[in-house]
Amino acid sequence: MADYDFDLFVIGAGSGGVRAGRLAAMTGAKVAVAEEYRVGGTCVIRGCVPKKFMVYASEVTSQLKTAKGYGWTIGEASFDWKSFIHDKDVEIARLSGMYVTNLQKAGAHLLHGRAQIIDAHTVEVLPKDGSDDAGTYTAKKILIATGGRPVKPDFPGAEHGFTSDEAFHLPKLPKSILIVGGGYIAVEFAGIFNGLGVQTTLLYRGANILRGFDDDVRAHLADELEKRGIKVVLGCSHQKIEKNDDGVLVSTLTNELTFETEAVMFATGRDPYVEGLGLEKVGVKLNDKGAIQVDEHSKTNVSSIWAVGDVTDRINLTPVAIREGAAFAQTEFYNNPTTFDHDCVASAVFSQPPVGSVGMTEAEARHAFGGADIYRSVFRPMKITFYGGQERCLVKLVVNPEDQKVVGVHVVGPDSPEIIQMAAVAVKMGVTKQQWDSTCAVHPTLAEELVTLREKYMPVEVGGIG
Repeated sequence: MADYDFDLFVIGAGSGGVRAGRLAAMTGAKVAVAEEYRVGGTCVIRGCVPKKFMVYASEVTSQLKTAKGYGWTIGEASFDWKSFIHDKDVEIARLSGMYVTNLQKAGAHLLHGRAQIIDAHTVEVLPKDGSDDAGTYTAKKILIATGGRPVKPDFPGAEHGFTSDEAFHLPKLPKSILIVGGGYIAVEFAGIFNGLGVQTTLLYRGANILRGFDDDVRAHLADELEKRGIKVVLGCSHQKIEKNDDGVLVSTLTNELTFETEAVMFATGRDPYVEGLGLEKVGVKLNDKGAIQVDEHSKTNVSSIWAVGDVTDRINLTPVAIREGAAFAQTEFYNNPTTFDHDCVASAVFSQPPVGSVGMTEAEARHAFGGADIYRSVFRPMKITFYGGQERCLVKLVVNPEDQKVVGVHVVGPDSPEIIQMAAVAVKMGVTKQQWDSTCAVHPTLAEELVTLREKYMPVEVGGIG
């Protein structure tokens, strides 16, 4: 038997890597975790967590409007960007420190530096900021959990824009911004900046935002964003960006429209972070999207190397990375072969209004089953009807017509991420529409709409007969 420095060497101290490393170390295994930036990964440092703080801050604008509608007299309100960023950074530092502490309590050895694979059992850690962790280490098993990185488009003037990584550390809040993209990050930051008083335009090259989500959800959210003052521009992209002498950025689009804004943010996707890992040296295979190819146990084609999280581009969500990391640890260090089921994973988009979704879209169900029973409702939530607000919610059930199982649930409206978490339990367990309907409503709530949908939705045919 070979003698290794570590039983497990984890590259990347994000959600998946930390969970796998900590669980492995708790068995008494010798574990090293290398991180080139800050412990906590994208989610904690420059993703889900700080973004949610920004969402909370930006929602105060609508809360003030609601307060006025309910008879409150609110004095002059103002927002201090620098103060918020400082307090956000303090909290992120605290959370990062907790990750470090949990790793160390479990017995893992934390290495500060960039790691690259030399061979199937050897990793080199490059020096970082004077760290004395640099060196070459051997390990029986290597786990790659390096996540993803924002993609920045390549066209004239693109260097004047920034990505979500920089959005968390802007020195000042711009007065106007053009956000490029139509996915989670783009629509979430559109709501954030708009809520903080920034004149916001959302630019997406596709026919509608949130590709991959149910079409009703996509259309409904786009309409609601417009109601909140966000200009949504679809079906075109940048030709170039030019910077005026006064610092204003002039974006020229493929449809010849131009927009002048103080800032341009790119939220045009994320790529698996495999650059410089040395995968080619050991022959680790990548898929056609440049992600590490793994089997159901997160194992690569090299017998001593595994990968979890966004670097594998399966489902790029923090809880998924955590579950993949836990399954790896259970299989390799607890003698308990475990896989994570990627089916029916719920997701939330913290847009304004937010989106909650689990299971199939209507289009996916029709393709899979040759048809679908649809139940949907669009309505004004009780809270805003009191003062005449015009925002509307959408709830939608997708049902397999053959066995009446609920295969998709989609919600757009207040608290939809909280609602979808519990709906996901029922969908995952294979609930039927009849069982779903047998649940008594909780009144008055938005969620009760989901269990009071009785009539199938029949779309109006445009230009048809009947």
